[in-house]
Parts: sequence; structure tokens; C-alpha cells
Amino acid sequence: MKYNKTYSCKLRLKSSPEDDVVPMQPGSGETHVFFPDSLGDDLIIDVSDTKGKPCGRVVAQVATMAEEPADKLRWWSIYREPEHELVGRIHLYVQYTTAADENNTKYGSVAETVAYDIVLEVAMKAQHIQQRNLVLQGSWKWLLTEFASYYGVSDAYTKLRYLSYIVDVATPTADWLNLVHELLLPVLMKSHGTATLSHQENRILGEVEEQIEQTLAMVFENYKCLDESLVSGLAEDFRPPTGLAASALEPAIKLYSLLHDVLSPEAQLRLCGYFQTAARKRSRRHMLETDEFVAGNSEGIKMDIVTFTTAYQKMKSLCHNIRNEIFTDIEIHNHHILPSFVDLPNLTAAIYSVELSNRLRSFLVACPPTGPSSPVADLVIATADFQKDLASWNICSIKAGVDAKELFHLYIVLWIEDKRRALLENCRLDKVKWSGVRTQHMTTPFVDEMYDLLKNTLTEYEVIICRWPEYIFVLENAIADIEKAVIDSLEKQYVDILAPLKDCIAPKKFGLKYVQKLAKRNSMCPYVVPEDLGILLNTMKRLLDVLRPRIESHLRSWSSCIPHGGNSAAIGERLSEVTVTLRAKFRNYMQAVVEKLSENTRMQNTTKLKKIIQDSKGLVLESDIRGRMQELNDQLIGAINHVHKVSEVHVFVAICRGFWDRMGQDVLSFLENRKENKAWYKGARVAVSVLDDTFASQMQQLLGNTLQQKELEPPRSIMEVRSILCKDAPRQKNSGFYY
Repeated sequence: MKYNKTYSCKLRLKSSPEDDVVPMQPGSGETHVFFPDSLGDDLIIDVSDTKGKPCGRVVAQVATMAEEPADKLRWWSIYREPEHELVGRIHLYVQYTTAADENNTKYGSVAETVAYDIVLEVAMKAQHIQQRNLVLQGSWKWLLTEFASYYGVSDAYTKLRYLSYIVDVATPTADWLNLVHELLLPVLMKSHGTATLSHQENRILGEVEEQIEQTLAMVFENYKCLDESLVSGLAEDFRPPTGLAASALEPAIKLYSLLHDVLSPEAQLRLCGYFQTAARKRSRRHMLETDEFVAGNSEGIKMDIVTFTTAYQKMKSLCHNIRNEIFTDIEIHNHHILPSFVDLPNLTAAIYSVELSNRLRSFLVACPPTGPSSPVADLVIATADFQKDLASWNICSIKAGVDAKELFHLYIVLWIEDKRRALLENCRLDKVKWSGVRTQHMTTPFVDEMYDLLKNTLTEYEVIICRWPEYIFVLENAIADIEKAVIDSLEKQYVDILAPLKDCIAPKKFGLKYVQKLAKRNSMCPYVVPEDLGILLNTMKRLLDVLRPRIESHLRSWSSCIPHGGNSAAIGERLSEVTVTLRAKFRNYMQAVVEKLSENTRMQNTTKLKKIIQDSKGLVLESDIRGRMQELNDQLIGAINHVHKVSEVHVFVAICRGFWDRMGQDVLSFLENRKENKAWYKGARVAVSVLDDTFASQMQQLLGNTLQQKELEPPRSIMEVRSILCKDAPRQKNSGFYY
């Protein structure tokens, strides 16, 4: 370079950062080794005067040097920009060489970066840099710092080269992530600023970023398996979630935010995808416990009770485990470590709920529940509670997620129908095995057995109704059908016993045929209440007073389960219909029995009450009238004693009072037809007195203290008779029965 005064030069490659320059003095004989990126690179020389004022620039193309490597000494033009004005020339001695391995040190001068790499590698080995031992210390750290400073190795290069070693021993741990963040932060700030990284630095950065991304993926996809106490930082065995955020999670988020623009949809989607993958992995691991029950099966598996119970217990545990996973995600989310766009509970719940729903559906097909047995009920509870918990945690509605009612609906309806059919089958006459047998209540065991089954059925369905009360009505319809079948079965079982009562139940016709039938009946033997009829009437009374009220009470107790505004008033309507039917049948049979007993008194003139009163017209002494009543009195006592033997207390009292009332009706009808003739009043008074004494004393004698005072009071027809006999007494026109 021709000059009359001193100049200075600054040399750099076009591919290197602008501040990575090498100062040299023209004519000093200094040398420097440059490593161009490619033939397209340029050697840039900025020439300045002694005051530092720019004089011009030389741009020496590497490609030109490579064309004639033997031509080492060349003149290069100096131009002033932007006018591109030629202002001078510079004489350069350039030796250009190439090698297959850029790190091979056998040929030419050792480059600064290559030398630095060698020193760094030695330092790493000397200090045993490996997993969980990542930081250089002491004299080796000082040596590397001094070496880089002396040979002009850029700070970005030293950090990137250090990173290239660190990523090879990566662990998903807080110490590794924090160190990487510390090393990478200044490098990325430089690359994003005015200065640029060299081609070599960019290449290293690209390599380490790729490896860092893989480690970040490992952290996020295993965020519940991270363990700082392990060398690898990752638990090999599957563990239940602890509810605590792993130490590595926060630095991992910081590092991810450094590498990505977290405001961009792509970066947000990518991070969310990592957590979704984590949820799928953990869900898959939980599902392994139940794979044996669904693998390769599309139809029901035949299994013994132990295997069945075990299968349902495992499915119940699966529901609890998945529930705990989501709850843990809520706890981690509440640590406020994750970016705001990562709604971890909703993100993972969408995965867990759908996969759990699919598994439950497949399991129920493979191992169909036959009824709400204890293992099945436990699974129903676990499934419903899972759904309830998600709602209480404000988890958004999940399409195709767990819907307990939808999963079990068809099975519940089928269970109720199967139970209905099974109990109806038990009511078939050929299946009733208790004919002629009676319990301590003097009833048929068949009814108690059936109502025990109904009670057990209601208890079984408690878990269903408490969660989905709408099934009350399905269950009530089934129970009503079964109760009707029980009543029908009773009537069929005792059809021969009931046959003699049918004439008394049918509407009376006062024609010639009826009179002939009545005359024929009067010629028959006196009616004696059969023991089996007593069992039937006792059973019907027990149904009305004890067994059915228990069922109705149990059913109505579920009305509190129906949400406010629901049709709770409709509960029990079907059962009420059965009550009306049963009560009517019972009343008819009781009236028929009373009518039969009263007919017995009319079979002979000596026991006909009307005849006795009529014949008492000419009698003066009360004792004479009572004497005429004696045979009837004996018959009444015999009938009462027999009824007591075959019937329980309430039925006995009802028949006696009905019989008492029916005898009073005979007296009443006799008097009403002879209102103007009081000649028979004395006989009527004595007859009523005898009836009262007979019925009251016999009932008192047979029942003792169990008899209530009101049950000894004269029935309505007797009171009507007394009102006629006492002119000033009020009349009671109504008639009624006592059961």
C-alpha cells in the first residue's frame, strides 16, 4: 500500500460478526489465520488514518484467492463507499489452503477456535464433567477464560462450544436446565441484537437448540415422573402423582420461553402438545391394569365371581387414579409456574376423561354387569363421583368424556326389567312352594318372601336412585306389576277357598233365579271359615298394614333426591293404585265372610234373629226372650271362637265387628219395616242387649288387654237400633264397615 503517513487496518470475514475484527498495521509483517465459511465468503479490510478516520474498504473475494492459490502476493483496490470511488491500493500476502477435516491440526496453523476446543475438551475430562456435574471450576476455568481472551475467541463461541458438550449429558433436572439457560441467554441476545453470530456459531447453535428441545420435550412429557434425587432425573418406575410441581418444571418453562416466542400460536400449541402427550402416556400406563379384560374382546366374557369382582375393583381403582391425576394437575396449575395459556387441568382432563370413557364402555361390553351388586355399585359410584368432581373443579364440558348415566343407562333399565321378570316368575302358581304353610303371623310365607325380595331390590338400587332419581318411576312401575302379580297369585292359590264367597261378592239380583239360589243355599250345611281363608285374609291384612307401607315409605323417602322443581309428587302413584285394588278385594272378602256367617244364623228358625224378635211379641219376661236367644247366642259364640283360631288379631276384630254390625242390620231392618208398631220393641231391646254382651264379652275374653276400648263400642247399626228404640235419640243414617 502506497502511503506517506501511517495507516491502520481492521480485518474480518464477511461471515463473522462486525465486532469480531483483527487489527493489523501495514508493513509490520503481522500474520493471522482466518477460516472462511465457504468460497462465497469475503475478507473485508477497513483502512483508517492516524486519527481513526475511515479512508476506504477492501473486499477480497475468497473465490478469487482459491482460483490461483499459488499467487500469494496480490494488489487489491481500496474504494470509498457509497460513491465506490477508487482511493488507493493495498499489497497483501495471502496463503489459501483447504483440508478435508477442518479440525485436523496436522496441516497449517492451528486456528484459535480449534485450539480452544482442544483445551476445553481436556478441561472437561480433567474435571470429570458428566451428568449432574456440569460446571468447570478452579484453574481450568481460569485457563479457558484467559485462552479465549488472548486468542480472541468470542464469548458466544465459548458458551456455544460449552453447551455442545453439556447437551450430550443432558438430564431433565433443574441444575442442567438452569445452566443451559445461563449459557444460552447472552448468545441469543447477541444474535437478536445488532451483532450477528458467525456461520460456525450459528451451526453450533442450531445443533444445541435441537438437543435442548428434545430435553425440554422429555421434561414436559414426563412432568410427573421427574426426580432430582436420581442421577438421570427421571423415575424409571411408574409412581402415583404427588401433587407437587417438579423442581425442573419452572426452569424448563423459562428455557422454553427463551427459545420460543410464547406469544405465537405455534409455540403455544407445541407446549400444550407436550402436556397432552404426557397425559396420554400416564393414561396408557393406568389402563394397563385393565387391558386383560378388554383386549381382543367384543362380547361378554364368562368369568367366575372372584374374577368378576377383581375386574370391577380394578376399574374402580382406574377411575380413582385418573381422578387423582386431574386433581394433581389442578395443584400444579395453582403453583402458577406455567404460562397463562396453558390451562393444565382442562388440557389433561380432556385426554383422561375421553380415554377413561372409552375404557369403561369397552369394559362394560366385555364384562357386562348383571345387576347392581356390590362391585358394580362401587364402579357406578366411582364413575359418577369422577364426573361430579370434574364439574365441581370447573373443568369444561368434555365431548365424549365420562358420562356415568349415559354409560350405565341401558344396563340399569335392563336390570330393572330382568328383576321384574324374575320376580314375576316367582309368582307363578307352579313356583309357589308355600301352599298350606303359615308363619308366626298366621300368613303365607310366600308374601313375606316376595316382599323381602322387593325390599332387597330397593336397597340394591339405593346407589342408583340417589344419583339419578328419575329411575324411581321405572322401578316403581316394576314393583307395581310385581305386587299385582303377588295378589293374583294369592287368589289363584286359594281359588277353591274363595269360590264359596263369590256369590256374596257378586251384585245381588232380586229375581226368581236369585230366590231359587238362596233357597238352595239355605239347604246347605253351615259355612265354616276355612283355615286357609284365615291365612289369606291375614296375609292381605299384613300386606295392607305392614309390608306394603314399608315399600311405599322407602320409595317416597327418595323424593328428597329429586331436584327442586321435579315431579316428586308423582312418586307412589302406581303403588297407590295397587293399594286401592288390594283394599277393595280385602273388603269384599271380609264382607263375604260376614255375610256367610250371618247366613248361618238364618238357616234355622231357632237362630233367625228376626224370627226370634217377631215371636217375642207375646212374651212378658225378659228371661223368656233371652231363653229364645240362647241357641243363636251359642252359634255366635262358636263362630267367634272359630274365627279367632284361624285369623290374627286385626282380622279377627274386623270380622267380629262386621258380624256384630250385620246382626244389628237384621234388627234394624225388622224395626224400620214396623215403625208404627212398638209391640216388638221389648224383644228388639233384649236381642240387641244379648248381641252386645255376646260379641263384647267374647272379644274381651279371647283378646284380653290387646283389645282397644273403641273396638268394644257397639257398631253403627246397633246405634241405629238404639236410636229407634229411644225416641229422643238422634238418628244416624250412614252405614259402614269396619275394615
